[in-house]
Amino acid sequence: MLTSAELLALDRSFGAQPTEQILAWAWERFGSRAAIGTSFQGAGLVMIDLAQRNKLRFPVFTIDTGLLFRETVELRSRLEDFFGVKIESLEPDTTVQEQTDFHGPELWKRDPDLCCTIRKVLPLKDKLADLDCWITGLRREQTESRATIGIVEVYVFDESSRQEIVKLNPMATWSREQVWQYIRENRIPYNPLRDRGFRSIGCWPCTRITGEGEDERAGRWTGFNKVECGIHTFLPKKVDFQI
Repeated sequence: MLTSAELLALDRSFGAQPTEQILAWAWERFGSRAAIGTSFQGAGLVMIDLAQRNKLRFPVFTIDTGLLFRETVELRSRLEDFFGVKIESLEPDTTVQEQTDFHGPELWKRDPDLCCTIRKVLPLKDKLADLDCWITGLRREQTESRATIGIVEVYVFDESSRQEIVKLNPMATWSREQVWQYIRENRIPYNPLRDRGFRSIGCWPCTRITGEGEDERAGRWTGFNKVECGIHTFLPKKVDFQI
């Protein structure tokens, strides 16, 4: 696994490289033990397209919480046809009805952190146990909490066994404008909710339209001091550094 010194050197190097070259490094080093995780936001679509164009056949997965917008669910099959890939759908062990029976109705209104843990974090954790590299569409511009992400990071997956996983954020330096210009130019299918003012699209109970001047993820978990669902924060980093 990467040492701290190797990690920092790689991150600096990747900052001057195009996204497809970063993806090529991941394919050469990890092969199919690296996978792209996507919720079908713009950056994830660009990344899948770049991988396919460069014959980097990463597995692709998404998390179906059981609370997604109909438009999001329908987009998956459109993307599979467009890219010619099978997108694995990760589902929670607990159905929405079982969650209601145990925790009461509309858990997301009372404890969104617990709801996200059940419906997103736990399915992802099971998936990451089988991977060496998790590729995401995170961008520094999205929120203040993401402004200092590395292009390549290492997380401690299991402290008892010292198991680690590389988290690769090849889109970290892209702006929102660059992402959507690429999508338009290459005619990639995207979520139609975006054209209705949804700039970051998650589960329907916890997503609203955002206004001008708000950051991209301001429409998530309105009324709560919450900006992340937990999938990008539940693992401890091996190395913390400032961009």
